[in-house]
Amino acid sequence: MSDGAQFRQVSPVRLYQRIVEQIEQAIVRGDLKPGQRLPSERELVTQFGASRPTVREALRVLESDGLVRSRPGDPNGPEILPFSSAGLTKQMTRLVQFDNVSMAELISFRMILDGSASSLAARLRSEEELSAMERTIAVMSDAIEAGYEEFSKADVAFHEAVAVASRNSLIEVCNQVVRGAVLALISDKVAHAHNSAALMRESLRHHQEVLEAIRAGDGRAAARISRRKLYEYYAGYVPENERGPLLALVEDEES
Repeated sequence: MSDGAQFRQVSPVRLYQRIVEQIEQAIVRGDLKPGQRLPSERELVTQFGASRPTVREALRVLESDGLVRSRPGDPNGPEILPFSSAGLTKQMTRLVQFDNVSMAELISFRMILDGSASSLAARLRSEEELSAMERTIAVMSDAIEAGYEEFSKADVAFHEAVAVASRNSLIEVCNQVVRGAVLALISDKVAHAHNSAALMRESLRHHQEVLEAIRAGDGRAAARISRRKLYEYYAGYVPENERGPLLALVEDEES
């Protein structure tokens, strides 16, 4: 027996997964574009040589992942949807909920993304983009009295404005996904905390400091403040014995 190649045992793949893979690959290649329709369920059964339940399960998975949309009673096949980060957010939230990814890992990843976005935005932002950030800060300030829901919307808008100014679409998408996953897990705790208004005021100050560094064009300071403030805001949601990676990111920026 050869000592060269080493192989692993194979896992059985269900037929519906093969259908999902083919449709996903067609979307990636551009053979299927947003707005186009898949063939009808009957035609898909014929083309794939699979049973109707198998095809339906594949379509259910594709719809759950946000790739297609079916309308009840629609005689046409499912519609191909444009890319949305909502599906990624849902999957990442599931990873955390099922303990495959810890809250510490999720928050440290957000610290990395936010720090990088702030650093790039400080160097690359336009005056229009800076004005957009300033407007979201003003809305955040006004929203404290309105409650956490309105405040959170303005908070999200600020981070989106910073990510756009980073000129990196991958940072923009990943930041949105990670932020959404974190908020999905802790928003109720913040909204119903006895000191919710104080937490919002503290968060507002953090955002104002990041904005000042971006306005000054100081990318290093923007990244340092962003990571430090995220640590201070979220560390309490992470068990103390798991905070090492988060603190390491803060200390690395300050060294």
